[in-house]
Amino acid sequence: MTTQPFGDISRETLDRSDTVAYSNILEAGISERVVRQIWESNDEPEWMLDVRLKSLKLFQEMKTPTWWPSLANLDLDSIYYFGKPEGSGDNKSWDDVPDAIKSTFDRLGIPEAERAMLAGVGAQYDSEVVYHSLRQELQDQWVIFEDMSVAIRIHEDIVRSHFMRAVPPSDHRFAALHGAVWSGGTFLYIPAGVQIDAPLQAYFRMNMQSGWQFEHTLIVLEEGASAHYIEGCSAPKYGTASLHAGCVEIYVGEWARMRYSSVENWSVDTYNLNTKRAIVEKWGSIEWVGGNLGSGVTMLYPCSILKGDDSRAMHFGIAFANEGQETDTGAKVIHIGQNTASEIVSKSLSKNGGISTYRGLVDIKKSAKNATSKIDCDGLILDSRSISNTIPDIRIATDDAVVAHEASVGKINEDTLFYLMSRGIVETEAKTMIVRGFVSPLLKELPLEYAAEMNVLIGMEMEWM
Repeated sequence: MTTQPFGDISRETLDRSDTVAYSNILEAGISERVVRQIWESNDEPEWMLDVRLKSLKLFQEMKTPTWWPSLANLDLDSIYYFGKPEGSGDNKSWDDVPDAIKSTFDRLGIPEAERAMLAGVGAQYDSEVVYHSLRQELQDQWVIFEDMSVAIRIHEDIVRSHFMRAVPPSDHRFAALHGAVWSGGTFLYIPAGVQIDAPLQAYFRMNMQSGWQFEHTLIVLEEGASAHYIEGCSAPKYGTASLHAGCVEIYVGEWARMRYSSVENWSVDTYNLNTKRAIVEKWGSIEWVGGNLGSGVTMLYPCSILKGDDSRAMHFGIAFANEGQETDTGAKVIHIGQNTASEIVSKSLSKNGGISTYRGLVDIKKSAKNATSKIDCDGLILDSRSISNTIPDIRIATDDAVVAHEASVGKINEDTLFYLMSRGIVETEAKTMIVRGFVSPLLKELPLEYAAEMNVLIGMEMEWM
């Protein structure tokens, strides 16, 4: 297979594992002993142990929802839930990161992206955040951009008052699992009135076979603040199942603006069961921009709770299901405040028998007078074996809401394909051009470098036969 790389990005780069020594690997499977070891290893306060143990109890009592895609090949007892690479730690200098880990992130474009355009960068490798930095001028404005495992100690009051309040462990079985075994992640706090123009980025890399990642991202924006946070993810291919069950909680204060962008490109071995949720106060706004590729099974539905009057939510998502992959993605918006507005735009692609499903919820409560919502779901099927589904759930408890839903599923237009091929473009490249045109409205929502990366990843998927 030939691939035109973005920097050094290629399918081989993403799927390749690294030889890294681990100083602290717990036994496979989950138990109270493992949970206590994670708590002790991270040197956490006593209240976090209570959260972990209560979450473990919930996980053991709860059943996996039956409406989800099949998790029959995911053996939770074979997963390793914690491991520290030797020499890892919350390094503030890239030079201090162990060479074996540093080379991985160098191949993936970190920290080149930091030098080019970012206000801050975090990098996590398996259970550990190995690097975190923030520009000095933002530190001078009391912005906090820190490893969650560190923030829970040095910013304990803020973390404790927000941790798993938007996504409680009782939300579903994998939220409970996350609450029990989470490690690493990002804590971002932006004081009132501080507006950050350049994006902040975190990159999460799984490396261990039968591995895991349970990072917790906690973002708090006070009144009038604004920020753009970008997240990238990848994992090597081993042939055995790995699990990503991260959690993102975002608290958007009054008149604050938050954009959260992610490009998740796990390997086909990975079960990506991520939970993301934002609570938005009066006149606040949240934008979710996401691309999901690579993983064998993805279940991801970013959620916006429009709590305050005149709050806004925008969801833009791209999902690509190739051979042996099932992407079950979408968005959830809960309208509570008056004059709230939401927009959901979803683009899905299916190829080589892949299954793409849009699963969405718009819930307009009785209190949400004059709410408006627009949902637009488009699916593109690239062969006769693939499947595209749209499963919307719209609930309206007030008589003055305005809701519009549009869904379409189709195949590549044969006339367009013939026209491109008649101009000397080979069939595979012509189909790739059509696909890129199909998703281009959403790619425009990503920063230039990340839109370029997404274009390359889509091209890689198109070459995979």
